[in-house]
Amino acid sequence: MTNKNYDVAIIGSGPGGYVAAIKLAQLGLKTVIIEKENLGGVCLNWGCIPTKALLRTAEIMRYVKNSEDYGIKCSPPKINWSNIIARSRKIAVQLAQGIKYLMQKNNVDVVNGYGRFLNKNNIEVTKGQKKEIITAKNIIIATGAKAKFLKGLTPSDSPLIHGYRESLVMKKQPKNLLVIGSGAIGIEFASFLNEMGTNVTVLEIAERIMINEDEEISAYMQKSLEKQGISIYTSAKIDTFTLSKHSAEFVFFDKGNKSVKKSFDTIISAVGVNANIDDIGLKNTNIQLVDKKYIKTFKYNQTDEENIYAIGDVTAPPWLAHKASREAIICAEAIAGKKPSFVLHKNNIPSCTYAHPQVASVGLTEASAIKIYHQKELNIGIFPLLANSKAVALGDSEGFIKTIYHKKTGELIGAHLIGNEVTEIISSLLVAKTAEVTEFDILNTIFPHPTLSESLHESTLNAIGQGMHF
Repeated sequence: MTNKNYDVAIIGSGPGGYVAAIKLAQLGLKTVIIEKENLGGVCLNWGCIPTKALLRTAEIMRYVKNSEDYGIKCSPPKINWSNIIARSRKIAVQLAQGIKYLMQKNNVDVVNGYGRFLNKNNIEVTKGQKKEIITAKNIIIATGAKAKFLKGLTPSDSPLIHGYRESLVMKKQPKNLLVIGSGAIGIEFASFLNEMGTNVTVLEIAERIMINEDEEISAYMQKSLEKQGISIYTSAKIDTFTLSKHSAEFVFFDKGNKSVKKSFDTIISAVGVNANIDDIGLKNTNIQLVDKKYIKTFKYNQTDEENIYAIGDVTAPPWLAHKASREAIICAEAIAGKKPSFVLHKNNIPSCTYAHPQVASVGLTEASAIKIYHQKELNIGIFPLLANSKAVALGDSEGFIKTIYHKKTGELIGAHLIGNEVTEIISSLLVAKTAEVTEFDILNTIFPHPTLSESLHESTLNAIGQGMHF
């Protein structure tokens, strides 16, 4: 058994782990990453990236099917399912190779294997019969999370049941799909497969889909998805289910407590994630958990063990790749003895869903803002993309922009966007919110015309009752 010594060891190489490794190396610390699978973690290999590749295919399909609206007649499109999946996997592999290059460029060691704590400074790494000990002054836990499943509805119960991993490598396209859960993962898969011609049903236990989004966004999204042909049941409760070799029979109650019976050939579970904390040796440290669900952290993402830090999906929500990357920078600078250059404010963390239409948001929802500030203290503006010239020219004017400002200070409290490429145009508001600019600054910014981003300006105008184009 070999033993290697480092300044910092990182368990996990997702968008938290590999970013921390690069930053630590840049700060002059001898760093190692321990990774049991592929560099890049779930996000790059089984989440953010490959799903966006699939959604790009859905976007192309949508344009082809509607090509006559643009004066072009196309033959009916034919789907090559294996090629669609292969393209998605190829992109993931390509980017994983990019992470490998970045590790080499920054002189970060990579040890392949499963890491478990022996104590606060030593990690045993196992790969097959081979074992080695990694010793480090400081350690970062970036083990991420795995898909959560309902009892009796796991991939081991039936090959018909998929989490996000299995969904990305399906050998054939489903004919009748059930998606359980309506967060970003569930809605993205529902949107993709519906566009490809699958009959899609979404079950959501909550009173509305995308429960963490603004209520108007949720309502608009459900109406849009249903118009596209997706069946959605909210306040739903599964009564019984029967799994056979080729089909799954479900009986569930809808919002009106009416019993509904449907048959599916594929089920995607998108009911959330569980932090990867079960088998990493935490019992050999003083690290504490919150509700036995995720690692408790303090300032700079330090745990109860002062030399061990935790970042990303293994810690408190929101469970987002870009949050993990920012936490990586913060704790890397803290470990290096520097005052972190950035403070993570939860209300400045954006959330994006890449379905059709796209959804992007940051800050408080309207309901939350009213609870905190009261209606009379707020300026709320909505601008429909139907009134945006670029959106109309693109042939995709579905959606709207909502901005929420504090009436007295002009602070941007929240922004909620739904429509074409809103996951890109929200960045302007993210910069504004982070820089603490006011509605006055946005009103005095010249937005280029014609652009989708003009809608941010128009929404702000409407918030103070000075709307020009709606």
